[in-house]
Amino acid sequence: MFTVNAAVVSVMSLALTACAQSDSGVGSGDREAAYKRVIKDPHPSPDAVIEAAGAPAGVARAGDGSLLLSYNARYIGDDEGPAAAAWRIVSPAGRTVTQQAWHANVEDQPDQYIGVRDGFVRWHRSSRGAESAYALDVRGKRHKVTASDRALGTRPGDIVLHEGMPARFYRPANRTVAAPAGAPEYVDFALDERGSVWFVDQSRMPNRVVQQRDGRTLTSMPMPKPYTSGGAVTAAGGTTALALLRGGTVRGLMVTADDGAHWRNLTGGGIPWQDLKRDLVFLVLRALPDGRLLVGEREGRYWLADDRSNRAFHQLKTPVPFTSFTVQGKTLYGIADATTATYGLVKGEGLYASDDGGRTWRRQGKRG
Repeated sequence: MFTVNAAVVSVMSLALTACAQSDSGVGSGDREAAYKRVIKDPHPSPDAVIEAAGAPAGVARAGDGSLLLSYNARYIGDDEGPAAAAWRIVSPAGRTVTQQAWHANVEDQPDQYIGVRDGFVRWHRSSRGAESAYALDVRGKRHKVTASDRALGTRPGDIVLHEGMPARFYRPANRTVAAPAGAPEYVDFALDERGSVWFVDQSRMPNRVVQQRDGRTLTSMPMPKPYTSGGAVTAAGGTTALALLRGGTVRGLMVTADDGAHWRNLTGGGIPWQDLKRDLVFLVLRALPDGRLLVGEREGRYWLADDRSNRAFHQLKTPVPFTSFTVQGKTLYGIADATTATYGLVKGEGLYASDDGGRTWRRQGKRG
């Protein structure tokens, strides 16, 4: 789970780009005026929205390495009012391929994007509950996505589209969006390479970790005392893990590496669990394709397992503090942005990527 989820959680980008700050010499009053013009414009340009938003709200990676960067500019100081949104597709070489922008409302949830083999999938849920989805190829051409009117059993190759409230997955084989059969409508869930759905049944005590495939329950394991679970779960590379809560805060992980046959509690490993004091919504928990786990807190510190045994972790060194963090394949992505509504900028604002487990970072998503 990336509740950054993707997240998929979306970061509100409320400042001008760092390059604009350093090169233009525009004062804060002028930036505020420009920002307000963008969100009130019924037909904003992509460049204007991206300039106003600053850091991207999210990043999705296609199979060929192309990136879709999403941006949100929202009214500051109120939960009602105008907004603007945009996306930009960047080639593996870093060049802008195409982009799009539109007028929006603060009440609407920000769009969510995931990367798939041949491009990207966009999912949106309005403030009234209506859902819509479409696919984009790496050139930005739009393709129809079918929304199933019934829950479907999951299969290998299916991808989590929205991991809770409501739970949805995407089937690339026929470009279909559906709810996972057998799982609650509102639940954090993960999908592994075998097509298994993993989630926590919180309807009874103790909570139970459930594994389902094609709508059938394969395993059901009670949570160990004295822990409960907020539902955060991740699965990839043969590893499945979920957060252990005690007193409402994260105090470790419950981990399996053999499809749920055996579980162990991870309450050490070099991670100072006692220092994780934020609400569960700030937890970053992701399994990499090789089975290693990434653990951290949004706007805080992050730890990566030394190997797929997930018994020892080391803290990642980041070039700037990240307000959100995600994993796309083997690449780590961190976003630096303002944590509160402001027209100003933060130092090093933008998107960063690492292909070597966080040892080195490169700045991504520059204009041009």
